[in-house]
Formats: sequence, C-alpha cells, structure tokens
Amino acid sequence: MLIIPIKEGENIDRALKRFKRKFIKTGTMKRLRERQEFTKPSVARRAQIQKAEYIQELRDRENG
Repeated sequence: MLIIPIKEGENIDRALKRFKRKFIKTGTMKRLRERQEFTKPSVARRAQIQKAEYIQELRDRENG
C-alpha cells in the first residue's frame, strides 16, 4: 500500500500527482496487465529480440 504524507497547506492536486508518480514507479499496473494473459516464453523472447533490433536500428540511423 502506498502512503503519501500530505503536508500542511499542500494542494490536493499536488499530492495526487505525487501518488500517481509513485504508483507508476512501483510497476503495479504493469504487473497486473502482464498477469491477465499467459505469454509463452518463446513469444516473450521473440518480442524482446524484436524490440532490441528496433532500438538498434534507431541508434544506427541516429549515428549514421
């Protein structure tokens, strides 16, 4: 559970923004979405390789 201490006179919008940032950093939603459906290890590996190739291609374009 996330606890966000609210300082005296602090705007609720700022506290909510801090909460959202902390929530995203913990990766809770990412883990929940991953657990919704099972992905085979081979499919996960293939996606990881494709992502690496894409990033490498972007870096090659940037440098070359």
